[in-house]
Amino acid sequence: MSFESLVLQNRSYRAFDKGAPISKEVMLSLVDLARQAGSGMNKQPLCYRILSSAEEIKAMLGNCRFATKLGLSLPPVGKEPTGFILIFIDREIGSPQSLALKDAGIAAQTILLAAVEQGFGGCMLGSFDPQMLLADFRISDRYEPVLAIALGKPAEQVSLVSPRDGSLDYYRDEQGVHCVPKRTLDDILI
Repeated sequence: MSFESLVLQNRSYRAFDKGAPISKEVMLSLVDLARQAGSGMNKQPLCYRILSSAEEIKAMLGNCRFATKLGLSLPPVGKEPTGFILIFIDREIGSPQSLALKDAGIAAQTILLAAVEQGFGGCMLGSFDPQMLLADFRISDRYEPVLAIALGKPAEQVSLVSPRDGSLDYYRDEQGVHCVPKRTLDDILI
């Protein structure tokens, strides 16, 4: 698969095929790739938690929100993610916050691109209660939760489209396709 294909297939999926779960071993391999990605000042402040059991996934789903601006209950019942990778900043590492957050973005993108290459997909989530997350999974407050990545085999179609009336708001069309408006190349070059 070409890099361009990986990038174009790496969308934010919010419905997953429960019949084709992502295994804990695959998620471990994704984290192993992420740990080898670049890190600001090579501080390597990130730590990860893999959620793969039904109980863990249910707890995480009770804490996070998917695409709330659509006004839909997502993920649809029966199409929940089959795994999560949680990304934390280890506060004791001493990496500047701005660099650690960039590292988290690099790690998340690495995880998602590698997941696509293996036939999976995911959605980066920042909409969760950090204190609830730490309590639910008995994690020390030494670790600051910054991102959650829902993972599984995608069970929905996501399409890149032109903006409607200048709006970049994503939406669902009449067929239920998740439409993501993107600015043109000319629009972003300065």
